[in-house]
Amino acid sequence: MTNLVTLTESNFKKTIEENEFVIVDFWNASCKPCLEFTPIFEAAAKKNKDIIFGMVDIDKDKVISDYFQVQVIPAVLFIRDRAGIHAQDGEIGAPAFDKMIEWARAFDMKDVNHYLKNEDKKG
Repeated sequence: MTNLVTLTESNFKKTIEENEFVIVDFWNASCKPCLEFTPIFEAAAKKNKDIIFGMVDIDKDKVISDYFQVQVIPAVLFIRDRAGIHAQDGEIGAPAFDKMIEWARAFDMKDVNHYLKNEDKKG
């Protein structure tokens, strides 16, 4: 199975729930910076096989981009253990994106997991 996937309304929730670390790229075909970022995103996926890299076309899956209130593209959302830990919009170069991935990998999820555990008990 590849770690580079197209995320849609039908598979988004399952992908987030079944994978510890997901990076989401919000884009569309008419956005030149988005198209320039795609090879960077794909190269990062090849280097980081343990992370799911998902692409959401905001024109085809508006429900997802509306839910996350995406106003500017390209936009990237880092999700670990079902929680969004960082969002970045605008143009991102490869070195900066690699640093973001390193940061997200090292992010201490202890407080986030504690919060989610308490929320699960409520729900």
